[in-house]
Amino acid sequence: MITAAQLKAARALLGMDQRMLAEASGLSLPTIQRMEASEGTIRGNVDSLVKLITALEAAGVELINEGALSEGGGRGVRLKR
Repeated sequence: MITAAQLKAARALLGMDQRMLAEASGLSLPTIQRMEASEGTIRGNVDSLVKLITALEAAGVELINEGALSEGGGRGVRLKR
C-alpha cells in the first residue's frame, strides 16, 4: 500500500498540489487531504486507494513498497525512467 509520507513525496516530485491530484484521480479534495493527514499507511476504500495509486503512476512516479528491491532499502517514491 502507500503511506502518507509517500503520497506527499510523490506529489512533490510531480509538482502537483492536492487539488490537481484530486482531479487526476477522480477523488475529492477532502479525501486527498484526509489521506495525507493519516499517520503511517493510508487506510480507506480499496477503490479510492486504487484510483490514487493509478493516478500517481500514470503521472510518472513509482512507489517503492517495504521489502521491494531498492538500493537504499525501505519505502519510498521515485520518478519513472
